[in-house]
Amino acid sequence: MKLLYAEDERSLAEAVVDVLEYHKYKVDVVYDGQDALDWAANDSYDGIILDVMMPKLSGLEVLKRLRAKGDRTPILLLTAKAEVEDRIQGLDLGADDYLPKPFAMGELLARIRAMLRRREDFTPDLLTMGNLTLDRQSYTLAVGENKLLLPKLEYQMMEMFLLNRGIYLSTEDILVKVWGYDTDAEIGIVWVYISYLRKKLASLGADVVLKAKRNIGYTLEQAT
Repeated sequence: MKLLYAEDERSLAEAVVDVLEYHKYKVDVVYDGQDALDWAANDSYDGIILDVMMPKLSGLEVLKRLRAKGDRTPILLLTAKAEVEDRIQGLDLGADDYLPKPFAMGELLARIRAMLRRREDFTPDLLTMGNLTLDRQSYTLAVGENKLLLPKLEYQMMEMFLLNRGIYLSTEDILVKVWGYDTDAEIGIVWVYISYLRKKLASLGADVVLKAKRNIGYTLEQAT
């Protein structure tokens, strides 16, 4: 696992890097916010650790700029123990966790492990296949500049297919996953919504199709 660590207290930074490298992490260390932003933009990291109080750019400003660019790398903030407002602002800006200073090395390691586990479970806000994109925040299905806002049930069905690409889902599976176990809806409603989505994929010019296999179910595939 590769980490970026930004900390202007060089003695602390040296001690933390020694501990992290002992526990088999690869670590790049920088000493101001501008370098943190530049290194994060020019390399790929599994996680980023940012001190809030740094020269040039604060950790909060680095966090804000990274999230504004769409960078979803997990970020742990190191905050002064008394600065509750920094912690609140950091979480609001998209930090994954915070750790007040001074901290025990064992707790830092535990926070990093937890942050990286969440990264493995992370599902992005944008789901893509071929030229098709589904925005999970806005319920928007798009091909390039062509966009459609999906009603809730159509969105849930499209999300399900994108998360299960290559897997055939039976009509019964789809009914349960989208409408719920206790639904009164008939199985035919699935076919109706499959038809809705096919028409929308065609209208957008998508290069993916909803394919049916008799007596098995449906899946989303790239057109050949």
